[in-house]
Amino acid sequence: MNFKHTLLATAMVATPLFTHAALSQAQLQRFTQGTEFMFAVEDNFHKGVGSVLASITLKNDSGVALPKGESDWQIYIHSIRKIQTKQVAGLKIEHINGDLNRLVPTKEFAGLNSGESLKVQYEASAWLAAYSDFMPRAFMVANSQKPVIFANTDTEDFTQFVAPIERENQLKRYNDPVDYTKIANAQLRFERNQQKLSVSKEEAIKRIIPKPSNVDFNRGTAVLNSDWQIRYAGRLKSEVNVFTQSLASYGLKLEAKPDHISVANSPVIILKVDESIAKGKAESYRLEVDDEKITVVGTDNAGVFYGIQSLLALFSPDVQENIEIPNVEIEDSPRFSWRGMHYDNARNYHGKDALFKLVEHMARYKMNVLHWHFSEDEGWRLEIPDLPELTQIGGYRCFDLSEQSCLLTQLGTGPFKSGSGNGYLSRKDFVELLKFATARHIKIVPEIEGPGHARASIKAMEARYKKFTDIGNDSAASTYLLSEPDDKSQYLTVQNYHDNSMNVCLDSTYAFIDKVTYELQSMYRDAGTRLTHLHFGGDEVGSGSWSQSKACQALFSEPNNGVAGVADLKPYFTQRVASLFDKRGITPGAWEDGLMYDKVNPFNRDGFPNKEVTVNVWDNIWEWGVADRAYRLANDGYQVILSHGTHLYFDHPYEAHPDERGYYWATRYIDTKKAFGYMPDDVYGNADFTRNREPIVNLEALVGRELPKLVKPENILGVQGQVWSETIRTEEQVLAMIFPRILSVAERAWHKAEWESLGANQNNFAKDWQEFAAAVSVKELTKLQKGGVNANLPVPGALLKDGKLHANSAFPYLTIEYSLNNGKTWLHYSEPVNINDAQAVQLRTRHGENNVSRVTNLNK
Repeated sequence: MNFKHTLLATAMVATPLFTHAALSQAQLQRFTQGTEFMFAVEDNFHKGVGSVLASITLKNDSGVALPKGESDWQIYIHSIRKIQTKQVAGLKIEHINGDLNRLVPTKEFAGLNSGESLKVQYEASAWLAAYSDFMPRAFMVANSQKPVIFANTDTEDFTQFVAPIERENQLKRYNDPVDYTKIANAQLRFERNQQKLSVSKEEAIKRIIPKPSNVDFNRGTAVLNSDWQIRYAGRLKSEVNVFTQSLASYGLKLEAKPDHISVANSPVIILKVDESIAKGKAESYRLEVDDEKITVVGTDNAGVFYGIQSLLALFSPDVQENIEIPNVEIEDSPRFSWRGMHYDNARNYHGKDALFKLVEHMARYKMNVLHWHFSEDEGWRLEIPDLPELTQIGGYRCFDLSEQSCLLTQLGTGPFKSGSGNGYLSRKDFVELLKFATARHIKIVPEIEGPGHARASIKAMEARYKKFTDIGNDSAASTYLLSEPDDKSQYLTVQNYHDNSMNVCLDSTYAFIDKVTYELQSMYRDAGTRLTHLHFGGDEVGSGSWSQSKACQALFSEPNNGVAGVADLKPYFTQRVASLFDKRGITPGAWEDGLMYDKVNPFNRDGFPNKEVTVNVWDNIWEWGVADRAYRLANDGYQVILSHGTHLYFDHPYEAHPDERGYYWATRYIDTKKAFGYMPDDVYGNADFTRNREPIVNLEALVGRELPKLVKPENILGVQGQVWSETIRTEEQVLAMIFPRILSVAERAWHKAEWESLGANQNNFAKDWQEFAAAVSVKELTKLQKGGVNANLPVPGALLKDGKLHANSAFPYLTIEYSLNNGKTWLHYSEPVNINDAQAVQLRTRHGENNVSRVTNLNK
């Protein structure tokens, strides 16, 4: 960006247009509306792997000047990278907490006239290689007046406030060691999309996701119309209600009655339970379709429900009233009992509808667990009526440094409670969601995050403490307090918080967890179900937590309690919480590092009274040497849910490109194909690349020690996808990050493919993937769209050969469009076309009227 005037740290400025020491509210408003605020990546290769040089440029065209010297104004920014620079260009850079930082003028500040620009360069940790690494809604405050957002940053369009990321030292993360990542472009995609196999649309319609165990298609079809009737075993009333709702979306309103009522000369759908089929394996079913009769038999209610989903999966997406279904015989059983999706809407709340849509579509693909991460540092998203501060304070972020009306603003929310990411689910709405999920055989597993990642609950209970102490009720004030007022412990977490650890030595911490657990149980009962599993987090506790706590020092001095020092506090917390849950008949769950002393030693399983303790194993950065924890924990008697970051973290980008949303700490990208290729029965077999994209040829050599084998496979419960929402602020964004990748999780959790014993590079993998991808594009994208989900579409591949444009897509049959006039008009691509000016070619994929991929340029 070329400005006529650029002020560096030593530059002199002319006399300001306004010379007041303080800005008025009107001046503040004019300045932020008329000043362009731009972030930029200057150099990821600045000092090797651990440092990036970035900048902020203020281009002042507002007619208002910032005065010279110290003044009572501050600019607040969100930075996910820890800023290391303390002072530059006459401005102090102060870290507040988490990602919130501010720029404060010092006496050395030279001022900023209208018509001039100020560039503030700063060093930060790690790297910045994607636009979504920068957060929107930078804002300014002056003289305790109302904060004002810089207008050009109040958007989800990163191009408005982030300078182009184009150079190698911007696109790559580091050069020492070498970052071998290939940044996605049209040519690379074209090469990766090349397929030797073809799948017809008719075959794609028949491909059920997830793939059944045994399928035998017969000659002929059944035509389902209003003449058909449904007869069902009385215990299946709930399943029938959901089934008839699904049929209604295809224009079919079928009479449904219990099976003791006879059918009068009418084709019929019969739904029943027979516990003897599939050797009695839970959730199994048998589906038979012929001209006049459809039979769904399940070993249990869930099995019948899943048989119905397979029947619906055979429907063409656009038909109405007369549905042609191929005659077929299917016998099917699930691979794993835990087929889950973790959803974090604590970082950013995306509204009630996002939850209902997620549950609705999870059920369609036979997934059965929603792990709901509703509490975090940045938010608490469920109403607990007896503890209103949890949502009054913890449900909102705004500009209140005292945090008596809201949490500190984080993650691009901006200074107001109306900002993105704010809100919570009412108790009534959660009960409704539970009923909705239960009817679709989905178990919701909530997570009360602790002892780390608990800042929202900590600050809410501190506000509650102040409220009660202000009226002299000290006893009530301390009942649920999660922090010790005079605790001088110092720590800084990975997310740059210094106060997000519950004090595990306070009895009030466990009173709080028990109270929330009790309230959750009450909600589940009101919904007609039971709270069977409850997750307590346990991960990423800041090193140094509790080291200066008087309550903990007192605990250390107590005899025979098994707590001699700080290293004993995490197992003390987990075992105490697990015991609390056990008394309530609840199975506890935790993230893997919450149950580990170190890289290789889990907490003593005998210390837990619970029959089962579930653990989500996520950290499989191969070169970090902890990817064997899944087997270590399973062998030690924990029940493992495979949640690995390299294949199953859907907050990661779909491809290695700066325009793609998401963090990329585990791997530079995870597309639908990579998730599809995950092999749950061979954790080590998934080791493909290191973080810098070097191929892994010998995992044990990389780790430097022998890797344990799995000796208790019965303790691998299943597979779970994860989405974390730091960079995801809207419903549309979160659903696009989850879909269609979640379909790959559903596939691998339900069905074991033949190619898994050979690895993901075999020909039969290519065939299976091509059939799956064709089914996604031919029918599943349409069904998702009708259900309110615009799934992410892969960006097309393309190349110019012999003067002709050749294009392809990762999903066969997806519409490809190209433009020769900078997107003003788009043409349908069906075969190679003559191109005169390659520089002008833009491409995208489309599905339906309102869903298009990112645009790519042929030469970029």
